Amino acid sequence: MNLKMLTINNIKIDNNSAPLIIPEIGINHSGILENAFKIVDSAKRAGAKIIKHQTHIPDDEMSLEAKKISPGNSKKNIYEIIKKNSLNEEDEFKLFKYVESKNMVFLSTPFSRAAVDRLTKFNIPAFKIGSGEMSNFPLLEHICKVKKPLIVSTGMHSINEVKKTYEFLKKKKINFALLHTTNLYPSSDNLLRLNAIKEMQRKFPDKLIGLSDHTSDLLSSIIAMSMNVKIIEKHFVHNKKVKGPDISASIDEKQLKELINVSQRIITQMKGSKTKIKAEQVTRNFAFASVVAIKQINKGEKLTKNNLWVKRPGNGYFNSDRLKDLFGRTAKQLIKDNTQIKKNDIK
Repeated sequence: MNLKMLTINNIKIDNNSAPLIIPEIGINHSGILENAFKIVDSAKRAGAKIIKHQTHIPDDEMSLEAKKISPGNSKKNIYEIIKKNSLNEEDEFKLFKYVESKNMVFLSTPFSRAAVDRLTKFNIPAFKIGSGEMSNFPLLEHICKVKKPLIVSTGMHSINEVKKTYEFLKKKKINFALLHTTNLYPSSDNLLRLNAIKEMQRKFPDKLIGLSDHTSDLLSSIIAMSMNVKIIEKHFVHNKKVKGPDISASIDEKQLKELINVSQRIITQMKGSKTKIKAEQVTRNFAFASVVAIKQINKGEKLTKNNLWVKRPGNGYFNSDRLKDLFGRTAKQLIKDNTQIKKNDIK
């Protein structure tokens, strides 16, 4: 098996494929199934192949202390936010089947054992692991029992901590990809640290490296794709005017469509090496220079730096790099001023 490949249903991701764009619904539906359907429809129109959800079962996920903790982008406590914005099992299953009905792949991030069990019951093709769960080894142990591919975000962790998870998952013989992440919503430019992608590519050369992008625009995702990442995850909403804790870090349908278009173009633009290409010959013909007479040269006259130079176009017999080779040669016939030197012109 090629470990640097991830297969999720009919989607194959490897070094030769275009980057996979994963729009993340997260909790942008505000706990309302109809809103989730609208987001899926919007992602489908934009060209998405896959949708990622978050599976929250608040009382299995959080202790009572969670009611005293607020995230950086809200004044409400995290328990209240998750409780209000999560889907129950019946509604999440309906969402799962709705995504499938659109010929799209459904992924989700489980935040508890009960969430893993729910998604296992749904038989989803892979799990997304959030940054907070990357080093939650008891939960990872439970997830690994299902033997599904994993896409693992690595925000809030050092490279050495990522290595521990990498080694853990390798021992479990789980195929997985790693995403560089900054867990701020939205993330500011000075905290993105996109060079960490290169660091992870060097450190984990047998794994696909991607980006979970929490900025509010497309720039960092496009930069990451130019660094050969193969997975881009981006919070997504059908309408940025709706209210929600992750809206400020989300893109809309127009932006998603643009990002998917870029992902297709970038793989085409990145292919190839620094070689001469046949298609450029039409440009070479006029852009390069040939050796020409810069004054009339009479029959029997020597060719020198005083009567030769190089000028466009480059379709002459002697290219510009042959100029010095012609010095000292003799004209066999009259050579007119400002004309290319031909093979039959000289001895």
